[in-house]
Amino acid sequence: MNRFDYVRAGTVAEAVQAFGAGARFIAGGTNLIDLMKYEVEKPGRLIDITRLPLDRIEDSGDGLRIGALVTNAKAAYDDRVAARYPLLRNAILAGASAQLRNAASTGGNLLQRTRCYYFYDVATPCNKRAPGSGCPAIGGMNRIHAIFGTSAHCIATHPSDMCIALAALEATVRVSGPQGDRSIPFSEFHRLPGDSPERDTNLAPGEIIVSVDLPESRFPQHYTYLKLRDRLSYAFALVSVAAALELDGDRVKTARLALGGVAHKPWRNREAEALLEGKPATRESFQAAADLIVAEAKPQSENGFKIDLARRAIVRGLEQAAAGTPQSLSDKRIQ
Repeated sequence: MNRFDYVRAGTVAEAVQAFGAGARFIAGGTNLIDLMKYEVEKPGRLIDITRLPLDRIEDSGDGLRIGALVTNAKAAYDDRVAARYPLLRNAILAGASAQLRNAASTGGNLLQRTRCYYFYDVATPCNKRAPGSGCPAIGGMNRIHAIFGTSAHCIATHPSDMCIALAALEATVRVSGPQGDRSIPFSEFHRLPGDSPERDTNLAPGEIIVSVDLPESRFPQHYTYLKLRDRLSYAFALVSVAAALELDGDRVKTARLALGGVAHKPWRNREAEALLEGKPATRESFQAAADLIVAEAKPQSENGFKIDLARRAIVRGLEQAAAGTPQSLSDKRIQ
C-alpha cells in the first residue's frame, strides 16, 4: 500500500477544502480499502469524513432525507423506511453481509465501483482503471458483464443493490463542492461508459455527497426487489429488478422499473414504464414491457443468457409487485 496523508474533517466545508488532486473521501471504507489493497486506488490523501453531521434520517415535507453517513443497516431498519419505502429496505438487505451493512454508508454505496475481474487485476489492461489501455473483458471472461449501454471501451456493470431501488424511487442526490451545493436527479448521477469509463458518476472534482432525498412515498403496497445471483448468500446480482406499481383497480396507474447487474448504471426504460400505464396488471402486459426492454440488449460472448434471464425476471418482478407479494428475503429460490 502506498504512503498517503490522512486528514480528519469536522465540517462539510473543511472536507471540501481539504480535497485536491489524488485525494479521496473515506467513510465506511468497505470498497475503497479493498481497492487500495489491490493497488487499484492509490490516493495521495485520505479525508476522513466520519465525524461530519450527516448520519441522520429526517422527514423532509412528504419525503425522507437520508444523510450520506447513515449506515446501510440503519437505513434498512429505520421504521420510516420500512413503512414508506419497503422497496429500498429490501434492496439494501439483499446486498452484502450484515457486517458490511453495519459499516457501509449511504454515500459510499452510491460510489462503490464495478466488480469486473479485469478492473481488480492490475496485471491486466483496463480502460476504467488505466484509460486507453484496452478492455480484455470484450471477447474475454464476460459472463457477469453488461448487456445494456456498453461501449467499445468498457462493458462493466454497476454493483449496488441499493442504487437500483433508489433509481426506481426517483431519488435525488444532494452534493456540496467548491462551486456550492446542488441536487442531482438519480437518473443523472451515474454514467454510461462511453469514451470515459474511468468516470462512474457526474460528480465534479471535490464534490461530496451530503444526502439522498426520497420523494413522497407512492409504492408501499405494490413493490418487489428481485435479485438473481449465482448463490443465495453473499453474491452480486446477475440480474436484479426493482419494480414499483400504483394500481387503479386492476389497472396500472404508475409503473417504475429499474434493473441491476446489466449495465454500467441502474438501468431504466421509460418507454416500457409508459407502456404499462393504463394497461391491465396482467402477465401479458408485463411480458410486453419485458420484451420492449430486452429488445435493445446486446450480449457479449459469454453472457447471452442474461437476456432471457432479464426478461423472465422483469415479468416475475412485476407480478410480485402487482400481487403485493414482494420477493421474500429468506426464500430466494429461482423458479
